[in-house]
Amino acid sequence: MILSFEQLPEHAGTVAMVDGAFDPLHAGHITYFSAAAALEVPLLCNVASDAYVATKHHPVLSEQHRAEVIDAIRYISFTHINHYDTETVLEQLRPSHYVKGIDWRGRLPTRQVEICGRFDIKLVYLDTVQDSSSRILQRFIEQTHRTPL
Repeated sequence: MILSFEQLPEHAGTVAMVDGAFDPLHAGHITYFSAAAALEVPLLCNVASDAYVATKHHPVLSEQHRAEVIDAIRYISFTHINHYDTETVLEQLRPSHYVKGIDWRGRLPTRQVEICGRFDIKLVYLDTVQDSSSRILQRFIEQTHRTPL
């Protein structure tokens, strides 16, 4: 179920939240979702907006497309398209857990850590990092410049 920003408080304290751009979505994301679902609370995926993705690269898939695909994944209970920033969503949602990849340990923005402390949101770091969308896109670009289509 894709939720609006206004619907997030209805799920306060009852969901774990994962977030990211997921553009393109890859097998590593599925492993991440599966491990997060093992927390045994419903899982909400906070999907980055096209505007955010455009600060990194031209979106491969639109935010709506990414949200619909992610929402269909069995590990995901709820999906939200983030038109704000992660901090605003954390304050609005107040999940029971905020789940990130182990590569974020020690690099999570200070404000996110403070919000988690203020609202008693448990930070969980999962060692599931297999690849990154950025690296996949970079390899694709390199291959297409070497090989004619």
